[in-house]
Amino acid sequence: MTDVSAVDREAADVESARVVPGLPWLLRLHAVWPRVRWFGLFGAACIVGGGLVAAASAPAHSELGTWAAAYLVLVGGAAQIALGVAQAVLSPGRPSAVAVDVQVVLFNAGNAAVVAGTAAGVHVLGDAGGLLLLGALALSVCAVRGVGGRAAGLYRTLVVVLALSIPVGSVLARLHPMR
Repeated sequence: MTDVSAVDREAADVESARVVPGLPWLLRLHAVWPRVRWFGLFGAACIVGGGLVAAASAPAHSELGTWAAAYLVLVGGAAQIALGVAQAVLSPGRPSAVAVDVQVVLFNAGNAAVVAGTAAGVHVLGDAGGLLLLGALALSVCAVRGVGGRAAGLYRTLVVVLALSIPVGSVLARLHPMR
């Protein structure tokens, strides 16, 4: 197990040697990847799943299939990978395995509930999924508490956009049920 000071020393050594000029974040990501890999693996699975849903639903011109594919790719996939990578790079210390595992479980269970609730027209299930997602997002903000800079600001903006999209999606699901 590598401690944060060792990661920082390794990043400084690489930067000073110009092996990876300007990319010390890449070393940080590599050092903590075992802790955050589930964000990447589940995110990649959601992207592939979204592609499969798109392919399967395209002949039927299904509004629900189109929405589910986009949701899986953008929220379940791209956003999840971005959250994991950003936490790995921005966290002031080594991310706690328990905190990361709880976030991944909340995020993926939340996404599953949102998709299932929307597909079945069971709004309470979709809303429960939204609450799980909000829990995951709250933990993700805690993971980078005290970190400043442009990258941290972009990360927080992503979290805010995701958090605001949850109630918007819940209202839209009620106003415009999909078939």
